[in-house]
Amino acid sequence: MRLSQRGAPVIAILVLLLAVPYDAASHTARTAPHARVADGDRRTEPTEPFGAECRVAVTGSEVTAYCHNPYPETDAVSLHIECDRWWDIDSDGAPRPAGAAETVRLTGRCWKEVRSAWVSHARTGD
Repeated sequence: MRLSQRGAPVIAILVLLLAVPYDAASHTARTAPHARVADGDRRTEPTEPFGAECRVAVTGSEVTAYCHNPYPETDAVSLHIECDRWWDIDSDGAPRPAGAAETVRLTGRCWKEVRSAWVSHARTGD
């Protein structure tokens, strides 16, 4: 029996649809619980909002971050810079306190290109 030219594409599509592996089927994504959602096994106390909002800008080999803390608790912010070249020294800035309603400026640089830059946050013992 010979397939007609019209039937061949239809059969090819059916074969491709049936050949899709089981893992390729869409499933509901399993994600970790949200950081502020209490785990069912342990009790957590509600915490006050914390953390300065930081904006990091890279211009050539220089990095500037502005961090504004809208909360009453002091946030110790540190600028971290990863340089692109293997011989260029990465840097981790010293923690700088950002008090309530305060904006701080953090700066750093690489000799050549910047691969990535980010700000870390820490609670202080105030």
